[in-house]
Amino acid sequence: MRLDTAISQASQMTPGHIGPGGRVESRIRFFDFHPTTADVRAEVLDGLSRPRKRLPPKLFYDQHGSQLFDAITELPEYYPTRTEIQILREHGAAMADRLGRGSVLIELGSGSSLKIQTLLAALQPRVYIPVDISKAHLLESAQALAERFPELSIRAACADYSGPFELPLESDWRDLTAFFPGSSIGNFDPDEARAFLKRVARVLGPGGRLLIGVDLKKERAVLDAAYNDAQGVTAAFNLNLLTRLNRELGADFEVDAFRHRAFYDEEAGRIEMHLVSRGNQRVRVAGQVFDFRLGETIHTENSYKYGIEDFRRLARSAGFVSEQVWTDADDLFSVHCLIVEEA
Repeated sequence: MRLDTAISQASQMTPGHIGPGGRVESRIRFFDFHPTTADVRAEVLDGLSRPRKRLPPKLFYDQHGSQLFDAITELPEYYPTRTEIQILREHGAAMADRLGRGSVLIELGSGSSLKIQTLLAALQPRVYIPVDISKAHLLESAQALAERFPELSIRAACADYSGPFELPLESDWRDLTAFFPGSSIGNFDPDEARAFLKRVARVLGPGGRLLIGVDLKKERAVLDAAYNDAQGVTAAFNLNLLTRLNRELGADFEVDAFRHRAFYDEEAGRIEMHLVSRGNQRVRVAGQVFDFRLGETIHTENSYKYGIEDFRRLARSAGFVSEQVWTDADDLFSVHCLIVEEA
């Protein structure tokens, strides 16, 4: 058993074989560790009961939210995804040399799995474990990857990796590597990011490597534009969270009674996203009542930006040593290869 990420007993899993068109596909297994509705309800009620209302960004990613995020990644203002993909394409072979070929590769927050395709071709892992909180999105991407990489063994795990989580690992696996793309590490406050990295380090074990995307600090105008796109896709993504709460928790949010707001807090080094109440209103969520004043917000996401040395220090405090860093020509984004320190 591997601490809080130990492989679950068979009775706790819902493994299944999936394949294109519903055909049985022995190379793909699905493991459902998704939070229950009761878990989501408790977290939402706690967040809305705080003096400064807050909801975790993982709630963005129902099926429609995942589709909206995929659309965000293609917007001209949103540089992180295309820049990270460019770095992976240019340096994929060097990254594979660092990580080692033929290993077990865990991808945290796999989403549509666009970025992993370059790494899979270079690494040729013997097992690939994509982990994502959006079940439908995870299954779709696993099927697409199985078609593109017919020799790949896939164990898809639907899980919330923002806290202690489970993975479908075998007890005798020692050659574990991990990929955490998209600068999702920025969604954690620094103390939470350190705790998350410590959990990953325990999973990988001494000498295990993590390839992680980290967004870099840059001009405010570039950041503000990336989170306030002209087409309003990011606004729709933010507001879809309320639609999800209406559907899953029986809430009665009037979505049009809120608006999207995103801004860069230079002192904190982070983008903040909020949903702003357009007036005084009362909302019911899972049988509880919450009052909103005009201009009151629900804080839905942080996205911290780092300097390279700042992130290296954070990683070191979590038990990782930085081996190599790759950036784009404009220093918009970075990809770090970290190794877990030997005991």
